[in-house]
Amino acid sequence: MGDYPKALSSHEQALKIQLQSLPTNHPDVAGSYNNIGNAYRNMGDRRTALLFYTNAVQIARKVLPSTHPHLQMFKRNLERAKQKL
Repeated sequence: MGDYPKALSSHEQALKIQLQSLPTNHPDVAGSYNNIGNAYRNMGDRRTALLFYTNAVQIARKVLPSTHPHLQMFKRNLERAKQKL
């Protein structure tokens, strides 16, 4: 089993840096939200994961084509989180 709290901390630090240096609607920011969602999901906190997945999808919809694989992955993660609540 992974060290999800440590992974969460690393992803949160990455997001903090990205938000200081990139536009808030940058695809990398969406990826960080998704990664944080994954960490919360893996720790069993699906409600919080859902919030981060929602942010990832909202950003990705604005900046990526609808067929982009990252957007598709973020949407799948969001739907899976909704189903498990």
